[in-house]
Amino acid sequence: MIGRIVRSADFERVLKAPTQARSAHFAVHYLASLPSQPAKPRPKSVSTELSTDVAPLGGMPVDKSLVQGLWMGAVVPKRHARRAVTRTLIKRQIRRALVGQAGLASGLWVVRLRSPFDRANYPSAASEALRIAAAAELSSVLSHAVRRAAA
Repeated sequence: MIGRIVRSADFERVLKAPTQARSAHFAVHYLASLPSQPAKPRPKSVSTELSTDVAPLGGMPVDKSLVQGLWMGAVVPKRHARRAVTRTLIKRQIRRALVGQAGLASGLWVVRLRSPFDRANYPSAASEALRIAAAAELSSVLSHAVRRAAA
């Protein structure tokens, strides 16, 4: 199972790491780390006089299988994909490529769109041609990144 990176601090940590692979449109970043944990909320002053239950233990992961898992993130800036339809299509292709990629090391993976696709070649915001081109390029760049991360 692949989790999603949701905290901006995790994105910043991974994007500071060296680029594992780069293509004409995408860059892949990898960090062999776990996602940061959110700050624990302050304990509320709870009166235990009326409580009939034992206070729950905090800080324990719900699903222990995610402790040594994969987390992925996608960065698709608006300056490179102006239309929301195009950004969504590219994010879906990134997720599909990461899930289908064999041999990913556990840790944090971020795929970043680094340059726009030419609108003259792909006039439709969510064309089949754009989907195929993005999938092919992502497959190539991810396989190169996996080989480099394993070394």
